[in-house]
Amino acid sequence: MKKIVFTGGGTAGHIYPNLAIAEELKGFEMHYIGSHGMEEDIVKKFGGISFHEIETVKFDRAHIFKNALLPFKLLKAVTAAKKVLKEISPNVIFSKGGYVSVPVARAAKKLGIPVITHESDLSMGLANKLIARSAKAVCTTFYETSKLNKNYIWTGQPIRRGILSGDRSKVLAKIGYSNKPIILFVGGSLGSVRMNELLKDPSFLTKGFTVIHAVGKNNISSISVQPGYFPLAYLDPIADFYAAADLVVTRAGSGVINELLALKKPMLMLPLSKAASRGDQIENAKLFSKLGYGEMILDENLSQEKLSQTIEKMFKNINFYKKNLQKAGVNEANEKIIKLIEKFS
Repeated sequence: MKKIVFTGGGTAGHIYPNLAIAEELKGFEMHYIGSHGMEEDIVKKFGGISFHEIETVKFDRAHIFKNALLPFKLLKAVTAAKKVLKEISPNVIFSKGGYVSVPVARAAKKLGIPVITHESDLSMGLANKLIARSAKAVCTTFYETSKLNKNYIWTGQPIRRGILSGDRSKVLAKIGYSNKPIILFVGGSLGSVRMNELLKDPSFLTKGFTVIHAVGKNNISSISVQPGYFPLAYLDPIADFYAAADLVVTRAGSGVINELLALKKPMLMLPLSKAASRGDQIENAKLFSKLGYGEMILDENLSQEKLSQTIEKMFKNINFYKKNLQKAGVNEANEKIIKLIEKFS
């Protein structure tokens, strides 16, 4: 039986696309190389994949002098990854980028193991810029990204099939039937501090809408339930909440916004500022706004008033967004990537 190693981590957006491919890939013994923490927790819950831990290094953009020892730490991580790869002897590696993937890809190059990498965002992240130099294929979520290099291949974003089969009625049973439109605020597994601040008093929205808000598991104890407002530690399963929502308010990470695109859900994107990221979410949100899939509010313009005005505007023109979302067609990323895996393994 052929063997594949998945790698990528640092955020759930690097992990779940790997698992989207893993759950549909047939005829492979599957392994995952990652760091202790988020990757290990999520992959082990998924099942059917052997997890291998290595120490990893991350470039610190905020504190540049902390990177002085980075080359030495990277060399140590590459050595560890090389040892694991020799033990597994995989036919191919599929990488989702992130700092976890760099030592694995470098070790694979030394061992002559083909690497396929995937870039989720509109612009290439640092890890994938490094990996792309020796990768057999560089897959991109956005068509625009594939035009950056003749060797890049537009596949789209891998999507977990379960996302597409949510049950709206299960959420309505939990919160009670509502005759108001439902707005879902998705703040990620840890929540969004900015969203939580904005919805500290949600009454500016609950007069006209039912609000479901993922506040993060560490914040739920400090949030009070109010009429028409339902704060939750996390959304499980998130597919049901997507199905229940008439509008989703989210950051602009590629994973979530492409899940919403696949579901044809209008979205209001609140991208992380350049002070908190490399600006990739702003680029993602600008493109999706331009294509008419939703609207965006930059962090420096974000307020309760601006949020309320934009939501009201979107519901008045909701059919405009739905029409544009339908034009996007069907997501076939999983099938395209699996074909590349089979080709290079």
